Amino acid sequence: MTAMTDVAQQPEAGAACEPVPTIDQVVIRFAGDSGDGMQLTGGRFTALSAQSGNDLATLPEFPAEIRAPAGTPHGVSSFQVQIADHDITTPGDQPSVLVAMNPAALRADLNRLQSGGTIIVNTDTFDERELTKAGYGANPLTDGSLVGYQVLEVPMTSLTKEAAIPLGVKPRDADRSKNLFALGLVSWMYSREPQPTLDWIDEQFAAKDLVRQANRAAFLAGYHYGETTEAFARRKVAVSPARMPAGEYTNITGNVALAWGLVAAGQLASLPVTLGSYPITPASDILHELSKQQAFGVRTVQAEDEIAAIALALGASFAGHLAVTTTSGPGVALKSEALSLAMSIELPLLLVDIQRGGPSTGLPTKTEAADLNIAMYGRHGEAPVPIVAACSPADCFDAAIEAARIALTYRTPVILLSDGYIATSSEPWRLPEVNDLLPIDVTFADAPNHVDADGTESFWPYLRDPDTLARPWAIPGTPGLMHRVGGLEKGDGHGNISYEPANHERMVHLRAAKVAGIAASYAPTEVHGDPDADVCLLGWGSTWAAIDAAVQRTRRRGTKVAWIHLRHLNPLPNDLGDLLARYRRVLVPELNLGQLCRIVRAEYLVDARAITKVQGLPFTIAELELAIVTATEEVT
Repeated sequence: MTAMTDVAQQPEAGAACEPVPTIDQVVIRFAGDSGDGMQLTGGRFTALSAQSGNDLATLPEFPAEIRAPAGTPHGVSSFQVQIADHDITTPGDQPSVLVAMNPAALRADLNRLQSGGTIIVNTDTFDERELTKAGYGANPLTDGSLVGYQVLEVPMTSLTKEAAIPLGVKPRDADRSKNLFALGLVSWMYSREPQPTLDWIDEQFAAKDLVRQANRAAFLAGYHYGETTEAFARRKVAVSPARMPAGEYTNITGNVALAWGLVAAGQLASLPVTLGSYPITPASDILHELSKQQAFGVRTVQAEDEIAAIALALGASFAGHLAVTTTSGPGVALKSEALSLAMSIELPLLLVDIQRGGPSTGLPTKTEAADLNIAMYGRHGEAPVPIVAACSPADCFDAAIEAARIALTYRTPVILLSDGYIATSSEPWRLPEVNDLLPIDVTFADAPNHVDADGTESFWPYLRDPDTLARPWAIPGTPGLMHRVGGLEKGDGHGNISYEPANHERMVHLRAAKVAGIAASYAPTEVHGDPDADVCLLGWGSTWAAIDAAVQRTRRRGTKVAWIHLRHLNPLPNDLGDLLARYRRVLVPELNLGQLCRIVRAEYLVDARAITKVQGLPFTIAELELAIVTATEEVT
């Protein structure tokens, strides 16, 4: 197929402009080398779509290497976004449009494209050298292998240089702006107004005027190429705004939402927030975002390692702060001893685990949800810890507040689970009304709470609240409240070191009962879909998006199915066993090998069956639809 040429289609004098056709949704995937700016391109198109009022969901994917091998499939960075005029929850199973900046991008992502989909390729990169690096023996643009797709060939690199070099930009520097050309072209195709992007370029590159000019020129060149080229001019469509509840919205990623939730929790509890963190993918953005929030009493410390980070946070908790440490799977393993200490001392602490593919270094930039086992059992001795899981980017805000509520109310460390998919994906989020957020009541001990046998008033640091079993929280330096903390077993009530066998057993049971009692504070578990169905899906974490879509599609076809999604993984809701017992088959979709499924089978003796995936990718809707249909046929 030959490259397209600019053929201007001028409307006849006095002719009215034809209305732009509308579509209800589209899935676009931008793909190129990790240095081609695909994350920026996809992010900007997402922002434009959010400003246009579309509902959306994104899936960024990129290599773990700082500079992956250029021109090879292993070095491809991609950004997938679905935009729609209705409520959606996933970035789409298959893109309908693939923007491939080089042969490697085409080779890596062509298998994801739907049959008959549109491919927009940068033909300037399809030379012999680039084709060889990508693993092609022949040029796919000419060998007939792309029959069945709509291929639009655009010389993006040369057109970008034509636009930028007259400004005084060096050819090599001009090449770096080709992603803005692609953004301009796709912006034209989907009726995105150019001015917001031009304003963003002016602001983003204000300190480098030549770069600013080159990026503006590249973006406008792409936009006008679509406007004046016949093959693109007839492809212009619009996606109408989605009907969403009234309010003020922002496009937000999971990590940013989680950081904002921690800030809100500090304000709701009237406590300063201290984060002890060591940078690790994909959790580092929480550290970055919280470091901007000093005005809200947030303190951030980048520690020298994972152990120092959690130890620092625990010290801040002892001093009366809402203490947080953030990490991913490898860091959870390193933090386990200090987490045991926090559990033994019984101080509030949030350990945020943004899960990624494991074990060991594993897949640093790919998603997985296989840390439930280490969250449940990854400490020596009897050391139960509450576990809260977020289910979507926007939900990270509420999950952070809930985790903080539990930690502060029950004086316990809490593990908050997110994952790489949630952390880096984005969606529109309606900003909550501040007055609707419930305060978190925190009371510090300020006076003795015990009278000794000789009549002397004293402070007992482990004299528990009868309702929550939480011990009092005494700030160091409070007159008369000096007490001992540490990892050695404490005596019940008085808190002095004790090696008595009966006391140790009593303290083990008390700590376990405190965590188990947290379930009494949960709202009743909600069942979505058809309560009288034979099949029920039990989900947690980021599986929410695909489950929601699969359940809706299945029910629209007349198949009954129920769905329960868990926020709290430890302790499990008190009513969960009775709910699951209603169904003949329970399916548990997990991005692991069935960790929650095993817990549920052991706890409730129900016929729970795991649907597993450990490919570094989230579930597709089609995968779960098939599982629902198959299970329904088996039990009927």
